[in-house]
Amino acid sequence: MATVRQLQITFDCAEPERVARFWCEALGYVVPPPPEGFGSWEEYDRSLPTEKRGAWFACSDPTGAGPRLFFQRVPEGKTAKNRVHLDVRAGTGLVGAERLATLQAECERLVALGAVCVRVLLADEENESCIVMQDVEGNEFCLD
Repeated sequence: MATVRQLQITFDCAEPERVARFWCEALGYVVPPPPEGFGSWEEYDRSLPTEKRGAWFACSDPTGAGPRLFFQRVPEGKTAKNRVHLDVRAGTGLVGAERLATLQAECERLVALGAVCVRVLLADEENESCIVMQDVEGNEFCLD
C-alpha cells in the first residue's frame, strides 16, 4: 500500500503575495505565521537579499483538510491554458437553478476580489452547471 503524503499545489506567478491573498479570500485560507524570529512577513522579506524579496508566498487551510498553496515568482508570464486547474466546490450537492444561483453568487464575490468570469457552462444531459474563471493573474479555475 502506498504511503499517503501531504499535498501542496504550486502556482508560478509574477506577484506571489497578491495571488496568495486572493486565494486566501476565495477559499477561506490563512497566511501562516512568519518564520521564527520575525514579527511579520514584511520584516522577514526585508531580511532577504533584494533579488529574493517577494519571491514566494503561501497560504493554508486553517482546518488542515485542504492542501497548502504555494506561489513562486517566475520571470515569464502565463502564455497558455493551464494543464491543471483548481475546482472550487461551491455547489456541491446542489442541482438545477439552486446550484446555478449559488455558483453565480460566488462568482460575483470572486469578481469583486479581482477574478474574471470567463464563461458559464449551463447544465445539460450529462453535467451540472459550472463557471470557468481566472484568478488575479489569469490562472484558470472552475466554480462547480
